[in-house]
Amino acid sequence: MSMDGAAAQLKMMEKVDAPKKTVKSRAVQEEAIFNQWATFKVNNELFAIDVMQVKEVLRYSEITPVPGSSSYIRGIINLRGNVVTVIETRLLFSLPKREIDDDTRIIVVEYNDQEVVGMVVDSVDEVVNIQQNDMERAPSVSSDDSDRRFVQGVSYYENNLIILLDLAKMLNSITPEKQEESN
Repeated sequence: MSMDGAAAQLKMMEKVDAPKKTVKSRAVQEEAIFNQWATFKVNNELFAIDVMQVKEVLRYSEITPVPGSSSYIRGIINLRGNVVTVIETRLLFSLPKREIDDDTRIIVVEYNDQEVVGMVVDSVDEVVNIQQNDMERAPSVSSDDSDRRFVQGVSYYENNLIILLDLAKMLNSITPEKQEESN
């Protein structure tokens, strides 16, 4: 066999093997999909939201109350010239109030393209990577699903149960889109 013939045969063998390698690497990537979650505590429970929705974390500062707003709306803050609505997560989750301390934080999250919302939490923990296969559907604890309305799922991370919140559902429930805008 000539050198040119051997080179041509080698190239043909590489082309035949190439698709198999690509498919195999895709399968490996699909098995190990991780999501990043920003974790925080409320009432000694560990919650998490998608880290891509977190704009920033602020120390607790003075919040201006808004008369006539829902009980879970703490008020508004001025964040570099933008008005941010701040919600009290304890009241939204039907938990008792707690005094503000040095660990209390406001997590500023992206609600939609025009609006950001702040969430008062007891403390901020860390950003964790959770494999998508490790996420489980939240168990139901009552006859209706109101107890799970904000919960996307649960997962264990370093032997701690983390409640994964669906931020879109949570924020849509407190600030529903106006009917006029959709018409």
